[in-house]
Amino acid sequence: MKQNLLTILTLTGFLFPSISYAQEAVKIDSASTQAYQPFTQDSKRFNDWSISAGAGTALIQTGNITSINNGSGKTLFGYSAYFSVDKALTHAFGLKLQYDKGETRQGYANTKDHVDNVKAARTQYDAISLLADVNISNLLRRVDNKSNFRWALHGYVGAGTLAYKAYIQNPGMPYNQSLATEIKPFKEGSLFAQFGTALKYRMTNSLDLEGRVMYMMTGDNTFDGSLGVNQNNTNKVSDNLVSAALGLTYNIGKHQSHLFWHDPLQEIYYKLDVLADKTDDVEVCKKGDADNDGVCDDWDRQLDTPAGARVDGSGVALDADLDGVIDLYDKCVTIPGPVENNGCPIVTANQGQGSVTEFTGEIKGITFNLNSDKILPSNVSILSNTIDNINASGGSFVIVGGTDTRGTEVYNQNLSERRANNVKNFLVKNGADANKLPTVGRGEKDLLYPECEPATKCPEWKNRANRRVYFEAK
Repeated sequence: MKQNLLTILTLTGFLFPSISYAQEAVKIDSASTQAYQPFTQDSKRFNDWSISAGAGTALIQTGNITSINNGSGKTLFGYSAYFSVDKALTHAFGLKLQYDKGETRQGYANTKDHVDNVKAARTQYDAISLLADVNISNLLRRVDNKSNFRWALHGYVGAGTLAYKAYIQNPGMPYNQSLATEIKPFKEGSLFAQFGTALKYRMTNSLDLEGRVMYMMTGDNTFDGSLGVNQNNTNKVSDNLVSAALGLTYNIGKHQSHLFWHDPLQEIYYKLDVLADKTDDVEVCKKGDADNDGVCDDWDRQLDTPAGARVDGSGVALDADLDGVIDLYDKCVTIPGPVENNGCPIVTANQGQGSVTEFTGEIKGITFNLNSDKILPSNVSILSNTIDNINASGGSFVIVGGTDTRGTEVYNQNLSERRANNVKNFLVKNGADANKLPTVGRGEKDLLYPECEPATKCPEWKNRANRRVYFEAK
């Protein structure tokens, strides 16, 4: 049993440094005149001292005489109380110097009932221990959790010294009890270990409500008083007890919150000073914004964007129909067309048949969302303007479906066929000649951007362009 206690103490020692990462801070290089400081305990922004007290019940769980399953058919409840002085070292780890006092009642009957000729005992105990306090909630809290929290799960483990007196009910003398065993503190046999868990609720900034369950391992077999009941008892089972208590924690200090109630993942850095002169302009872009498109030159991929052009996050002018003419100059923003015709399809006169578009089968911009064969609203106008050209043409056009390189080859082949068929169904439903529109799926074999193999090598706009349907003259 002593070896088991030594193991627990060793594990407790290893636990101390494992929590220290909560104080580590990432370095941030700030070019502005604002002052930032890594968050450490030295900043003293939060209360870190507190006192705790509570009371509840205590029961011997293992021993020669127990409070539970003792043969009497009932559980004999004792009492327990605790008082501790607590110090939080980080957001997730602290220490508690704790005093416990209580009394257990064990055997076939309660000694206060003064029942004659039964095995009954009670044990009064006092204990002082040093406990490690681990704020499990702060260790497991999600990085993206920005909300204030009022519940926290804690874990306790530690060791200390135990003093107790075990009394027994003397047979034939119902009103007489005698001392069976006495252990004094800081003596051989007084070492014990305890561990447990607690659920805390933040009632106010200064006061917490706590419900806890603790397990105490005494390491000897006389705590239950069995030595006085049976002098020949050779059972060496450790007399261990369980206590459950409800208590309060008072957070000492003038700060608004306690260190344990602040999530370090929400604010690793905090602002110490504001700009000395409020009227000073803050330099947003170190290298400026040469084309005034709202994207700093540090990460602008197109430094000569024309004035008035809409850009994406990387500073590239938008081209909704992907025809090579940016939206600023495109006269047909949603319909692809050549550069020489300002992004619109070329229209010529056709004698006896009115005006029709010269349709060669080349259409750009019919793309799809990832893992989808649904025709997007942005493609409807492109396909609708194609129907008259298909019907007026003397030839046929193969509708070809394609995918990007995500997924298996077999899956992509099937997906490309569904995309081609959905486009055909849309065209036929809106008046196109079905006989002129055979379909084929080419999966990932005919990429618009072949360098996107695998897909992770390319930005998403290139992968989206590979998820397409296009036409080939037959």
